[in-house]
Amino acid sequence: MTTTVEERWAWFFRYGPYALLGLATPLAAVAAPLVMTRGEMYAAGALLLAALALQVWWARAMPRSPAAPAGPPVLPGGTPAGRGYFVLRTVLAFALTWLNPFFALYACLGYCDAGHLLPPRAVRAGLLVTAAALAGSQSGGLPPDSLTQWVVFGVLFGFNAALAIGLNHLAAKEEERSQERARTIAALERALAENGALHAQLVHQAREAGVADERRRLAAEIHDTIAQGLAGIIAQLQVVSSTDDPGLAREHLDRAQALARRSLGEARRSVRNLSPAALEHDTLPDALKRTVGEWSERTGVAAGFTVTGTEEPLHGEVAATLLRIAQEALANTGRHARAARAGVTLSYMEDEVTLDIRDDGRGFSPGAVAPRSGSGGFGLDGMRARAERIAGTVAVESEPGQGTAISARVPLVRHG
Repeated sequence: MTTTVEERWAWFFRYGPYALLGLATPLAAVAAPLVMTRGEMYAAGALLLAALALQVWWARAMPRSPAAPAGPPVLPGGTPAGRGYFVLRTVLAFALTWLNPFFALYACLGYCDAGHLLPPRAVRAGLLVTAAALAGSQSGGLPPDSLTQWVVFGVLFGFNAALAIGLNHLAAKEEERSQERARTIAALERALAENGALHAQLVHQAREAGVADERRRLAAEIHDTIAQGLAGIIAQLQVVSSTDDPGLAREHLDRAQALARRSLGEARRSVRNLSPAALEHDTLPDALKRTVGEWSERTGVAAGFTVTGTEEPLHGEVAATLLRIAQEALANTGRHARAARAGVTLSYMEDEVTLDIRDDGRGFSPGAVAPRSGSGGFGLDGMRARAERIAGTVAVESEPGQGTAISARVPLVRHG
């Protein structure tokens, strides 16, 4: 079983005094005829019994740690019982050492527990008394009976006192450092716990943001595929229902079927988070050119497509974003602008790509655009959200009767 340093000290403070008394008593008994009178022997015997009684009381009085009630007793710090025990034991040990120098073995306990049992201001006094007892023993007994013995006693007392006080000072400093380390560790543990809580909160928020972003992406993709496709199918079927020309009806039915197939394919690709079908085999300029041409054919609005700058192979997410924005802008133009002409320009610049969609329609006031409703399209909000997902922006310039210009700017991220 692993024993901590504190537990070893606790066992020493409980059983050490018995061991030291047991060692000192036979030595003192052997030397007694040489250094003690009969009366001193009786007195030493009485003091020895008193010391044993004191140790028995103290072994029972020592409290146990609240953290380990079944463990060894702990040495209380600064309690009245502890101070009383130290004073009585030091008096008994000093008196025994005065009668017989070998009892200094018992008196040396004062070096070990003065710092624990006495208040800070009394520690030095306890150490000096202990040093006096040991110096007396080392110099041949107390009291010194000659000048030479007094000198020897003084030197030994000074040495013992300096050694005890110096070591106690170092022990106190080490205790302060230990407490400081304990406070630092506790602060670090609290910081780690707080960081753990913040990390968990960030993970939760990131998960929620990811879910919300995925919902927006799917909603935008479905809007750009199914909703726009259905709108186109409806437009084609309306022409069919209003014409008596079988050839024209056949032509619009074929367009409706093509739109239905394309929308179904786009919806499936959106669910799988794939790029638009138009980009599967074509570059962005080719896909935009075909999209503009099909839109012009479907709506009857004259439209052109222009590329400026040096064409660069774009990252799939960037190309898909620009194509979706173009599709949404053209769909809005077809639904609301009543335009006669439209133009789409794709510009490659040094570190960004811009896409401009212009029309000469009736325009609108951007500040008066109603917020997106559950039944409406994603419109400008959807285009901005798409651009922001790749650190881009969408700007709108329009006035009533002056047409509309939509400009999307995104970073030029090359295909990896």
